[in-house]
Amino acid sequence: MFAAIGIVILLVMVFGIFTLSGGNIGAVMQALPIEMGIIGGAAIGGLIVGNNADGLKQLLGGVARVFKGPQYSKPDFLDCIFLVSKLMKILRSDSPLILEKHIEDPHSSIIFAEYPKLLADEKLISIICDTLRLVVVSSGILDPYAVEDVMDNSLKTTHDEAIAPADKLQNLADALPALGIVAAVLGVVKTMGAIDQPPEILGAMIGSALVGTFLGVLLSYGFVGPMAGRARQVIESDNAIYHVVKQIIVASLHRHPQPLVIEAARSGLIRTNQPAFVDVFDGIRGN
Repeated sequence: MFAAIGIVILLVMVFGIFTLSGGNIGAVMQALPIEMGIIGGAAIGGLIVGNNADGLKQLLGGVARVFKGPQYSKPDFLDCIFLVSKLMKILRSDSPLILEKHIEDPHSSIIFAEYPKLLADEKLISIICDTLRLVVVSSGILDPYAVEDVMDNSLKTTHDEAIAPADKLQNLADALPALGIVAAVLGVVKTMGAIDQPPEILGAMIGSALVGTFLGVLLSYGFVGPMAGRARQVIESDNAIYHVVKQIIVASLHRHPQPLVIEAARSGLIRTNQPAFVDVFDGIRGN
């Protein structure tokens, strides 16, 4: 919603004030299709050269996340704390064999079934189940620091993969001003080929060429650059849920008291996603 509002404000302020100040918006609109075709075509071609099909799909997904916003909100982080805490309680209080039934087939688990939104995130469920499976098959003799190292490596890989669309958008934003110059140079070349024309025609042709530079800069700093920044914010916000999983598992393996386990998971979240301590503690006691 905010991304769409921002785009509307940007267009109204740039083109509206230009028109109100006496600028000829008709000349800009006339040159727009050609200059946009050159810049857009070069940008698309460059993206295809520099990415495979999966990379392009990731890029489109990154753009979509700018408009959709984060996947997870405060209640989801609260649910994640509850889910992993329940699994760790089974590991401590019951038998690893009982826990194994849940993590080997989470889609058939009554515990995972309580949190359908989390269950739909294959990466999240994989991190939870793979880590706990490692603990189970090791008969509980693993050093918690070793488990933490394994999880850090997994989370780094997950983060690098998730953040790739934002990096691709930023690379595109960095390239757009140069592509605008390419379009402008071609316009100047065209103008030089018509040097024998009257000044009013040459002026219109030069103005059209300059629209290319204008578009490259506007697209970069007004559209794609901010989208890259917003995509990064959304991805980082959603990726925090994986760190919640890590903190609960590692703190539980260290046999820390339950309040400390809760705080280890809760305190690393930004304020907008951070459940109140009392909500977490009361929810866990109720389970």
